[in-house]
Amino acid sequence: MNNVLTMMLWKEMPVEMGNRTTVQEFVLEGFPAVQHLGKVLFSVHLLAYLASMAGNAFIVTITCATARLQTPMYFLLSTFSFLECCFTSAVIPKLLVIFLLGRQKISFAACFVQAFVFVFVGATGFFLIAVMSLDRYVAICMPLHYPTIMSPRTCSLLIAASLAAGFTLILGLIVKVSRLSFCGLNVIPHFFCDLGSLIHLSCSDLRSTEMLTFGLALLILFTSLLITIIAYSNIAVTVMGLPSAKERQKAFSTCSSHLAVLSLMYGSCIFIYIKPKQTSRLDSNREAALVNTVVTPLLNPVIYTLRNKQVHQALREVMCRMKISA
Repeated sequence: MNNVLTMMLWKEMPVEMGNRTTVQEFVLEGFPAVQHLGKVLFSVHLLAYLASMAGNAFIVTITCATARLQTPMYFLLSTFSFLECCFTSAVIPKLLVIFLLGRQKISFAACFVQAFVFVFVGATGFFLIAVMSLDRYVAICMPLHYPTIMSPRTCSLLIAASLAAGFTLILGLIVKVSRLSFCGLNVIPHFFCDLGSLIHLSCSDLRSTEMLTFGLALLILFTSLLITIIAYSNIAVTVMGLPSAKERQKAFSTCSSHLAVLSLMYGSCIFIYIKPKQTSRLDSNREAALVNTVVTPLLNPVIYTLRNKQVHQALREVMCRMKISA
């Protein structure tokens, strides 16, 4: 997919850009204030990256290996964990190279491929969060119809729709930004090819591009947020109507992990993206993006497994099978 996208980016550049675009590569500024701590920061972020990958890979593996977890909820969760692996892998390896070797340059095409993968996977993740909210709504509010409504085919179609929506919305935006004129400024004040930073390096008229970016951010974030709010509003009404406190606590416990994860995701992304002008807050964006790309993917597996009795039981079953086979 990356090779196809690279070819499209170069092919879509208009001929008139030949005289105006002089930028062949970009320089990722990273974190210049702490660049002298490069090796320390490399070690910290490498450990966080490996822990994040291991945690999310664990969720995918345990879901596939255990029959009790092959349900719609865990199928969606394992897909979300796979997306988290892709999301953090789009950014962190290059950041590690910057910290360890100081190699801040990235080619024009590679920069836009990174931007596409990052935004596409992120957008798909938000659509998937909305799907997971609907799954919890059906499970709690319509438990008798849950197996019929959230069938494996339905889950697969919802995941495919999330991927298709993310791909369609983001590809056009990335191609549009890649066709802007870049007349010499090539230092990106970020640690990855952030789309907002790239836009503000262009010497083209940016009004339509900024409005398109802002509009898509609103569409993706608030559409998924609206679905989530509606789903959890109905869940809250249903849970409050349950006769006993024990039943209410049990119903809420199935949603608490999901609520914690979506709070982290929406909080950081709304802070970063939902504003028409981004130039005045690039430093704070950098720090918020670091939370979004390092901390959140690291915490997600912990949140979903720490107090999850089904995952604990599934892990014990897998360990028992390994002991028996040994």
